[in-house]
Amino acid sequence: VQLQASGGGLVQAGDSLRLSCAASGRTFSLHVMAWFRQAPGKEREFAAAISRSGDRQLYADSVKGRFTISRDNAKNTVFLQMNSLKPEDTAVYYCAARNSPFIATKPSDFASWGQGTLVTVSS
Repeated sequence: VQLQASGGGLVQAGDSLRLSCAASGRTFSLHVMAWFRQAPGKEREFAAAISRSGDRQLYADSVKGRFTISRDNAKNTVFLQMNSLKPEDTAVYYCAARNSPFIATKPSDFASWGQGTLVTVSS
C-alpha cells in the first residue's frame, strides 16, 4: 500500500489534533496500521498501532490515555486523535503499514511508510 499522512500543524500545549493517513490499494484491511514519531535528533519511536479489524489497539506508555488510534477500512484511512498535547509530543509523525495479522512496534516490522506530517506543540 501507499500511504499519505496529513493533519499536522502548530498547536499549543493542551490542545488537540487529529492526524489522518490515507492508503491506496485494495488490501488496506489486511494490514496492521501504526503511527510512529521522530523528534529532532532522536530515533523514530512507536506511538500506537491497531489491528486489521480495528478491535485491538496498542499504545506507547508516553501517549496512553491521551492518543487514540482508529481506522475506517471502508475509506482506507487510519486516524490518530491526539489530546492534551505536550511540547514533548513535537515530532514528525509517520503512518506505517504491516501486511500481517500481528501487531508490532518496531519500525523494521513495517514495510510501507507515509511521508510524515509535522506536529509542533508550543508551551
